[in-house]
Amino acid sequence: MSDHDHTHPHHGADHVHPHGARVDGGGRPGALDRRSLLRLGGMGLGALLLAACRSGSDGADGTAGAPATTLPVPSSGAPGSSTSGPATSTPPTSVPSTVTTLGAGGTVAAIGGFEAFAPTVAVFAEGDHWIVESDGMPAHSMMTGITSWQQQVPVAQPYRSANAWRFPIRPRLADQPVSARTGLFRGAIALAVNGVPIFNALNNRGDDALLAGELDQWGGHAGRADDYHYHVAPLHLQDRVGPGAPIAYALDGFAIYGQQEPDGSPVRPLDDYNGHLGADGVYHYHGTRTYPYINGGMRGVVAVSDQVEPQPVTKAFRPAGTPLRGAVITEFATVAPGRYRLDYSLGGGRARVDYEVSGGSVRFVFTDVNGATRTEVYSR
Repeated sequence: MSDHDHTHPHHGADHVHPHGARVDGGGRPGALDRRSLLRLGGMGLGALLLAACRSGSDGADGTAGAPATTLPVPSSGAPGSSTSGPATSTPPTSVPSTVTTLGAGGTVAAIGGFEAFAPTVAVFAEGDHWIVESDGMPAHSMMTGITSWQQQVPVAQPYRSANAWRFPIRPRLADQPVSARTGLFRGAIALAVNGVPIFNALNNRGDDALLAGELDQWGGHAGRADDYHYHVAPLHLQDRVGPGAPIAYALDGFAIYGQQEPDGSPVRPLDDYNGHLGADGVYHYHGTRTYPYINGGMRGVVAVSDQVEPQPVTKAFRPAGTPLRGAVITEFATVAPGRYRLDYSLGGGRARVDYEVSGGSVRFVFTDVNGATRTEVYSR
């Protein structure tokens, strides 16, 4: 990264988002809860409807001027492949199939895209929100190609239970949308269907993170809490989910599609937020290879402080890294579950970082261009 402190101050904040009891919408004892309903996904739509009717309806219905910079296409590593990327350390507590819930009037509302990444990403409905659990670590490789690095590395995050991601089941268009061109520089603004958060395309200085050399070939990097996240649309996920499914969801609840409309047709003209009304009359966003790359703000109703609220907390467990000028990350590999290696070039030499995440600690071994090593161990 460049010589700014690429911090996301929400990472150290204490935001508690209790989910409440997992009961059916009517709160009746003995009724089938949401998680149990979703676990029946593999039984097919008929079984889902039967189970849902027994538990009652919950009233959820399914609605789902910038520089012309260009997002590069990743040159190596198959999207969704687990051969070169990290393994998930802790599976989510629920494993969905096709995520479906019963809506008002007996209609079925589904949320697409996430099922391609089960069981590393779990989704269930709770009240008026979708809840998404993951550890934030994608199956693809990471960090390679970054030329402006602040010595942070990817570590799994506890996006589970009260610290899970959430967004509305029934999003509503806002009378006063929030632009990502002038705000939302802290925290995530969307969540990819592989469970990786997406931040504003502009960093906390208001600069394009892609043009600054801060992003890898997948459009992401590790932040202050060693949390991996994207700053541009993860368009590589299109191949995994298919053209008719979203690649992400903005935190206002509206879907984000790739470079085609849900029906496979070319993308129609977009508004300033990189979105428009679909053929079904429901608003959605698109990922693009030019700025703003992803949703250009919040076209839907959200609560905003200096970031969209609520969202999970990630906490830094070691001192902030400093910019390593001239370093270029050349490779990132998973050596074994929970063990990683990052290689970089610097001043004509080669150096690396080996680290292992085990329980509540992270052990680093730093090897500089002269072969000298130092070891650091931190508790999380």
